[in-house]
Amino acid sequence: MTSQVSSPAEQAVPAEQPSGAAAAPTPVDASPPSAKEVRRLDRVIIRFAGDSGDGMQLTGDRFTSETASFGNDLSTLPNFPAEIRAPAGTLPGVSSFQLHFADHDILTPGDAPDVLVAMNPAALKANLADVPRGGEIIVNTDEFAKRTMAKVGYATSPLEDGTLDGYNVHPVPLTTLTIEALKDFGLSRKEAERSKNMFALGLLSWMYHRPTQNTEDFLRKKFAKKPQIAEANVAAFRAGWNFGETTEDFAVSYEVAPATSAFPAGTYRNISGNLALSYGLIAAARQADLPLYLGSYPITPASDILHELSKHKNFGVRTFQAEDEIAGIGAALGAAFGGALAVTTTSGPGVALKSETIGLAVSLELPLLIVDIQRGGPSTGLPTKTEQADLLQAMYGRNGEAPVPIVAPKTPADCFDAALDAARIALTYRTPVFLLSDGYLANGSEPWRVPEPDELPDLRTRFATGPNHTLADGTEVFWPYKRDPQTLARPWAVPGTPGLEHRIGGIEKQDGTGNISYDPANHDFMVRTRQAKTDGVSVPGLEVDDPTGEADTLVLGWGSTYGPITAAVRRVRTAGDHIAQAHLRHLNPFPANLGEVLRRYEKVVVPEMNLGQLATLIRARYLVDVRSHTQVSGMPFKAAQLADVLKEAIDD
Repeated sequence: MTSQVSSPAEQAVPAEQPSGAAAAPTPVDASPPSAKEVRRLDRVIIRFAGDSGDGMQLTGDRFTSETASFGNDLSTLPNFPAEIRAPAGTLPGVSSFQLHFADHDILTPGDAPDVLVAMNPAALKANLADVPRGGEIIVNTDEFAKRTMAKVGYATSPLEDGTLDGYNVHPVPLTTLTIEALKDFGLSRKEAERSKNMFALGLLSWMYHRPTQNTEDFLRKKFAKKPQIAEANVAAFRAGWNFGETTEDFAVSYEVAPATSAFPAGTYRNISGNLALSYGLIAAARQADLPLYLGSYPITPASDILHELSKHKNFGVRTFQAEDEIAGIGAALGAAFGGALAVTTTSGPGVALKSETIGLAVSLELPLLIVDIQRGGPSTGLPTKTEQADLLQAMYGRNGEAPVPIVAPKTPADCFDAALDAARIALTYRTPVFLLSDGYLANGSEPWRVPEPDELPDLRTRFATGPNHTLADGTEVFWPYKRDPQTLARPWAVPGTPGLEHRIGGIEKQDGTGNISYDPANHDFMVRTRQAKTDGVSVPGLEVDDPTGEADTLVLGWGSTYGPITAAVRRVRTAGDHIAQAHLRHLNPFPANLGEVLRRYEKVVVPEMNLGQLATLIRARYLVDVRSHTQVSGMPFKAAQLADVLKEAIDD
């Protein structure tokens, strides 16, 4: 979904209301509805929570899409079990979707929800501790039977025993109201119950004045082959909206104005990290004038990239779902040898399996993008949770000296630019490149300005076309390892080009000729040359945000910690303290000025979702005693907690 912003001050998207095609359900209180109060808010955090089969991700996604079309800035945090269908009504089976939207620039999905929609007792118990006192809780009372409550450890009803004292509770029989609204559709009770998430979505859409027409269009398209189900979902959605309008239990609705001042002029759409990364890969291939080849094996949370790229054959994209991780990268490396922009996508466990072929790509010196969407480990670990624990694996997780450049995006939208940057490095320097995203970025979403074509970099590269070396006797030959003196990149010779026959393989090559060589001096030279090529990759200098120049503490981050760190820095500065911030996109090589930046500050704090991997690299490289702040809970940092950590460092 896109929206055009001619200029920030001119954007105005009126909220739509559903047409009256579906009759409103009988209100809980049959008295005439009172006039509704409308309050203006600058931001709201909503969390939908229920069983993994309750459609919470779909509900959150639709609310997000309508919020994006309205023009709010937003950030999302989907959170769901690893099991396809976890045990119903249990704490491990709870699925949630959190959305933070505002009339100004925001950076995170929010620390704590202002509104919790709990579809069952498990959802309430799993999420109640995150809701601050005074927060709104909408509870599906139909699910609070003795059996379902006992399943999660409630001996008495939390709706009656004082558990929810201090909260603004809205008990709503969502299931009953949904079945009543759909009684004329001829559906079974079980079929009708499945639409209760749409009833909840309609209620929240009324409560926060969200547009609705696109959701109705979406439902009709999604269930186009089952028009009865489509219209039932639309009716449930409208019934929820009408319920909010007519019941006295919801006496207040809220407005959050579009964030017109937060966005430069342009065309915007809501985008997830994996979708942005997919578009970035397609754009990189087009800018390089090369076919795009993806060799991949499905793995959470990277599979969406395979799914998305498979839709774009019209852009010269070829996708191959291999039988395993090793075959996936092997096919991708073969495509790189054949002259394509080659990509393999995976997560941490897959990187372990691909390591030998990554080493082969280092030896062959071919452009290859290894996209690692990091997740909690080790082993299978937490497949649907986020972590940043693959940095050292990307740096050193291969036999021998096998250096690989590493790029890390910082936000979901930044995944687009990071993909272009990784492709630039791979094509320019003839090297495999790691792109380290993670589950938080992959599944989260935010507004993204669609770039104009002339804003994209020119990534065209030249293939070798003929002999490039003259022997002493005057014979012209092709040497596959005769390097560009500036980049140290070897020629890219496409198989089948007359006169460019050359040997490939994993055994060490002789400098220049590419012949097999066991000579110690040659091996030493080749190892150091490959390292020098990686060290010489051109990356921008590190930018430091230090508005006053009075800070003696620097917070240094990488990857998806950008949002929580920046939000925490804002809190610290609002409280009157001085702190500097810098964020790394390039982790190998580091920006040339990183050492100078680190020496400028008395204290350096490095927050990471691992046990201190970047901190280890910084200490080893620059001999700076950085303060490592770590978290490995499978969830992103909370801004308030980070602000406390930074405040403590400043005061120490």
